[in-house]
Amino acid sequence: MNNQQFSVIYDNHHYWLKNAHIPVCLVETDFDIPSQTREGLSLMDIEISEGLITQVVYSSTHLPSLETNIPTIDLKGGQVWPCFVDMHTHLDKGHIWVRSPNSDGSFNGALDAGARDAKEYWNAEDIYRRMEFGLKCSYAHGTKAIRTHLDCFAEQANISLEVFQALQKDWEGRLILQPVSLVTGDYYLSEAGEKLADKVADVGGILGAVPFMSSDIDNQLDRLFSLAKERQLDLDLHTDENGDPNSRVLHKVAEKAISHQFSGEIICGHCCSLAVQTQEKVTETLELVKEAGISIVSLPMCNLYLQNRQDNYTPRWRGVTLLHELKKQGISVAIASDNCRDPFFGFGDHDVLEVFNMSVRIAHLDMPYGDWPNAVTKTPADLIGLPNIGRIRVGLSADLILFKGRNFSELLSRSQHDRVVLRNGRVIDRSLPDYCELDSLFGVAELKYE
Repeated sequence: MNNQQFSVIYDNHHYWLKNAHIPVCLVETDFDIPSQTREGLSLMDIEISEGLITQVVYSSTHLPSLETNIPTIDLKGGQVWPCFVDMHTHLDKGHIWVRSPNSDGSFNGALDAGARDAKEYWNAEDIYRRMEFGLKCSYAHGTKAIRTHLDCFAEQANISLEVFQALQKDWEGRLILQPVSLVTGDYYLSEAGEKLADKVADVGGILGAVPFMSSDIDNQLDRLFSLAKERQLDLDLHTDENGDPNSRVLHKVAEKAISHQFSGEIICGHCCSLAVQTQEKVTETLELVKEAGISIVSLPMCNLYLQNRQDNYTPRWRGVTLLHELKKQGISVAIASDNCRDPFFGFGDHDVLEVFNMSVRIAHLDMPYGDWPNAVTKTPADLIGLPNIGRIRVGLSADLILFKGRNFSELLSRSQHDRVVLRNGRVIDRSLPDYCELDSLFGVAELKYE
């Protein structure tokens, strides 16, 4: 595939994509889709007209384009996916590794480095430029919707939320952006926490927190649920991002959701400690989570990087929650990128295909792949209230990613840097921003190699 092959799209508002392998789980039709490969792919043709998907048919079906001279592009079995949904990110922290690296790679090291960087550098310009850099990457790689957690302690809330709203406006029509407040759970016990909840409601955001196991965990969660119910806000929480089997915040959140009869959406991210708890505790927690209607988002790349890190020690644990067990229980499970080039994860490029690729390897999401492609498309879209994206269906916008990889081995063995991204049926410019765009934020001295 190359852009020259797609030149017909620039000149035509009506064309066919022919011989596309599509994960069946990502296609919504009013007929059963046969001819699946052993990996759950089906060879299909997609008609696009005026930016919309107008037909999805089997590739063996006689194409009307052969009679009416509608242009066709033969994808030769390459895969087609809907655009990605990245439902758990930290764009405000992104790309600070150069000036604030994590000296020992630990979780506490990340907290310390991030706090120092925020205190010294986080003004409106700094946050805007780094967040926009991340958005440029996400857009070029094929993401359509992003939910980002934003540090919101004290005055930082005003700065970060104002920057977010500016970016939301500037990227309207290209990216759907949602903000989540990020503070420790005890912050909401204060007057400042209540004001933050009001501010989150004003900007149409989601109430977020990091509740830790402590003597006042019940008070923290009771207050959090009360603030959310009063303002009709959904909740998106960081829970149990550690390897301590006694850390059972997820269990506590489920109990409180049930006792408060909370009807809003509840997302719990990370849930790492679940993987090191006894089977009895796991079973008890999963039953409560299902009853409470809580959904889980796993962040495999960041958790693999931070969890179980010790000096001169090879980690025995991958740091990832119980994805298969959660899903088997009927609990919605999504996967997202989390941090990017900051003290919590020193790598990444806001590419959800990389997230899916690494997650497949880390958590064994293959053999079979089943409907795991939903975890970065349909499922997160549904969880964040966007039921018309992250899937391929007649009548929806032709927001698609076209890959050369014909099967999952091909798709996940190369970077697919030559993918083609369509938005409203048109090929977008996939040029990635140059890292030098951020140099002036870091200073010449910081860029010298020792």
